[in-house]
Amino acid sequence: MLRVFVVLSLLLSSAPAVSQSLERVSSVEGFVETVEGRELTRLGIKLTVSPSGDIRGHAFGKPVVGTWRWQDGYFCRDLYFGDENLGPNCQLVSAHKDTIRFTSDRGAGQSAGFKLR
Repeated sequence: MLRVFVVLSLLLSSAPAVSQSLERVSSVEGFVETVEGRELTRLGIKLTVSPSGDIRGHAFGKPVVGTWRWQDGYFCRDLYFGDENLGPNCQLVSAHKDTIRFTSDRGAGQSAGFKLR
């Protein structure tokens, strides 16, 4: 359980200072344009988010798999980290150039920032 907490803390830690210039991504078209053909990376994490609704990658040596959909202006995902079901969550998305940030609980929760490569 402690290990899951540590990983989730890293996944949901504050975004870098550059976040001040991030703009909200409010449409599915804008989101797909931002992530299509790019990897989302941060220390120990590498993910791909496909336009067809799949999430795939690895975090700290464990597979990450899931699905996503766009709903009411939010990125809504169901996600597994290894065997751990992280469950559904709708997240506010902000981006600028090569940085993207997801804020859980429709923007009211914690944030995770990624580089787009």
